[in-house]
Amino acid sequence: MTAAPEKIGKYRIVREVGRGATATVYLAENPHYPEPVAVKYIRFDDKAKDEAKWNRRLLKLLKAEQSVARRLNHPNIIKIFEAVVTEREAYVVMEYFPGDTLERHCNFERLLPIHRTIGIIFKCCMALDYAYRQGIVHRDIKPANILVDDKDNVKITDFGLALNINKQSHSDSTFIMGVGSPAYMSPEQIKNYPLNQKTDLYSLGVVLFHLLAGRLPFRARNAAQLIYKIINADPPSVSQLNPDVPEQMNNLIRKALEKDLYSRYKNGAEFAKDLSAVRYKIVDDKYVPPDTSRFSILRKQTFFTEFDDLDIWEVLRMSAWRRIEANVTVVREGDADQRFGMVIEGKVEASVGGRKVADLGEGEVFGELAYLDSLEHKHMMTIVSLEPTTYIEFNPAALALATEECLAVLRKALTTLVARRLGSASRQLSASGEVATKGSAMASGFEMQLVDD
Repeated sequence: MTAAPEKIGKYRIVREVGRGATATVYLAENPHYPEPVAVKYIRFDDKAKDEAKWNRRLLKLLKAEQSVARRLNHPNIIKIFEAVVTEREAYVVMEYFPGDTLERHCNFERLLPIHRTIGIIFKCCMALDYAYRQGIVHRDIKPANILVDDKDNVKITDFGLALNINKQSHSDSTFIMGVGSPAYMSPEQIKNYPLNQKTDLYSLGVVLFHLLAGRLPFRARNAAQLIYKIINADPPSVSQLNPDVPEQMNNLIRKALEKDLYSRYKNGAEFAKDLSAVRYKIVDDKYVPPDTSRFSILRKQTFFTEFDDLDIWEVLRMSAWRRIEANVTVVREGDADQRFGMVIEGKVEASVGGRKVADLGEGEVFGELAYLDSLEHKHMMTIVSLEPTTYIEFNPAALALATEECLAVLRKALTTLVARRLGSASRQLSASGEVATKGSAMASGFEMQLVDD
């Protein structure tokens, strides 16, 4: 990491406050201005042809940001005082705002209380509404471009992509350039259609979903799958992912994320009005921070090795934590009940026909066969607690509300578990079985010969 310069232009550098892929942000002092400022600084390097091309794009962004700044004066939009571009360097001087980006609140363990989230997005709605009335569409709304402090003061930043909204000029698209990701882009933006303020409202709807659910509305393993889902798939209900979210929020987010432009919010003021209606019904003092201890317990279990953190949070929200005493029947053989569980602490006994099969301890799953049996859903074993036991219970009615990504990884883990148990049971049976027949050498690749009738 290079040392911070002592001065940039007429501004004395105090310290570095942020660093990205293309720019470094410094806290600085202006000898002619009493308040501190932030200086976004970029030094060019023309050694490589690709870098020179990249630098020309950055110049376009900086000039666009400077031009936009002259037209915007809103309490929830960062003020830009000056932009300087030379052959070797460029910098933008803006108001200093001592807040963090919303990125830190997009993880489930650090979600903001719902009423605070609504208040922050409300302010963003009004700021974007103002910007559009000045002829500006931001085009890059995402948590990294929204700053918030501990008093929920909000500032939207980075208007470098705002001016050029000509559909034929695609070289400065955030996705094409590699700045950011398509996760917050509207369907029309991905398709490279002409844009208006509704693209910003869509992106803000994605941000709202992320802040409430701790995950994006569309998840995928690669960019192609993600783009397909954004264009074609419906988002899950946010209240299913986070039961603390009121159900009326589902309709609000669904409208914000409408793929049909005519059905989406027409402006930021309309979006803000609906947010206010939901906010009015929320009682602030009911907020309880999420219990991260249970997440930690599941994270260390072998069964959840292949689960993403998001999937484990979803499992916690779709399951129940149970505590029972010794000699309690948890599952009864022959019952048509798809519930299954995992021992967290304690021990249970599995039996068939009144004969013991195995003892299951911490991290062991039981009752999974009834869940995987798509025909009769009957339990094949009886499960009884041998001592005071804590277990996590999976209810199929709750799992039916889970996202397809979470269900897919859960079924995969259960199928692997059953296959390994079947293999183990086969080895135990072989111990008392007859000596196996020895065949000839196995054909390579299971080759078979056709036999004519």
